[in-house]
Amino acid sequence: MEYSRYWNPAVAAVPKSGIRKFFDIVQTMPGAISLGVGEPDFVTPYHIRNAAIDSILDGETQYTSNWGRISLRREIALYLKNRYHLDYSPENEVLVTIGASEGIDLAMRALLCPGDEVLVPEPSYVSYRPTVVFAGGKAVPICTDASRNFMLTAEQMENAITPKTKALILPYPNNPTGGVLDRATIAQLRDVIVRHDLIVISDEIYSELSYGTEEYVSIASLPGMRERTIYLNGFSKAFAMTGWRIGYTCAPAELMDVMVKIHQFTIMCASTQSQVAAEEALRQGREDDYADVQTMRQSYDHRRRLMYDAFLKMGLTCFEPLGAFYVFPSIAATGLSSEEFCERLLRDKLVACVPGTAFGECGEGHIRCCYATALEQLDIALTRIAEFVQNL
Repeated sequence: MEYSRYWNPAVAAVPKSGIRKFFDIVQTMPGAISLGVGEPDFVTPYHIRNAAIDSILDGETQYTSNWGRISLRREIALYLKNRYHLDYSPENEVLVTIGASEGIDLAMRALLCPGDEVLVPEPSYVSYRPTVVFAGGKAVPICTDASRNFMLTAEQMENAITPKTKALILPYPNNPTGGVLDRATIAQLRDVIVRHDLIVISDEIYSELSYGTEEYVSIASLPGMRERTIYLNGFSKAFAMTGWRIGYTCAPAELMDVMVKIHQFTIMCASTQSQVAAEEALRQGREDDYADVQTMRQSYDHRRRLMYDAFLKMGLTCFEPLGAFYVFPSIAATGLSSEEFCERLLRDKLVACVPGTAFGECGEGHIRCCYATALEQLDIALTRIAEFVQNL
């Protein structure tokens, strides 16, 4: 049967994830070390796991509200106020989602009409462009580079805006580059956003994993930005809860009302046990100053510096990441494309990285390496990469 006449051609034209391509290959190669998937190597802390177990034993197996448990939403609102100076009502401005990824999808489907344009700074997370396309919009990539610390500038944004521009995705701290935005840059972007009356989808899933000396700032906390920001975050990265698939979206009630409508008809609610676990993560964090998060952040920071220094010693140019848990070295000096470098590295040295082009065309000449990997494995992988580079 010829199925191509049935499917949506715009969806069919979207390429599969460049991350998952190498993830699937490495699973078939004994002895291979993967630096490809952005997943903490820590197990979810025991007290969080135990809270979910207890909820099952107590018979908490029913649906929750479409919005999520009110007790969890109150913890989220308190967390955001205490950590990032953000003020959202848990009753109608906080929605519990299936990871932050669902929030991206909800935002696009709630905002976009056919032909609407969304500005997407790149390199950036692989899901942004596809979700814009799936919602009928047009993604407009804006290329950032190491010369500007992979920061989107107000000038770049101004030059990309057209009468069809409706929204900006703000992906910082950035996956794959590790770039962060400083307060001055955020303020300059805010001026452009307000002047052109745009909505911002601010993906701040790595907000807890920031290593610079400057205090982390959410664009939603700036004057005039709360009312035009859809804020996305979750528990996967900072709390080592990737498999729980639990996140949240915050926005003004009028915007949230539309997103909840999509959520209730397509998802209904996030897993009850995942919600209980997330609530425990925030409640305990509030009591012990997020000791679990601090332990993991300190470990990532050590590995960040280890990996950054290792690439410099190989003779490769490497931007020093200040957020998330990735490095994004340039491999342009090797003469290989990003795809060729990663394919040969995996074949010859059994180390899996992700080509920079998986995160947008301007990622060419780079590879993404995740340092959320055990130190022993990192040391072996870096030795293999160094040998590979030396033998080219």
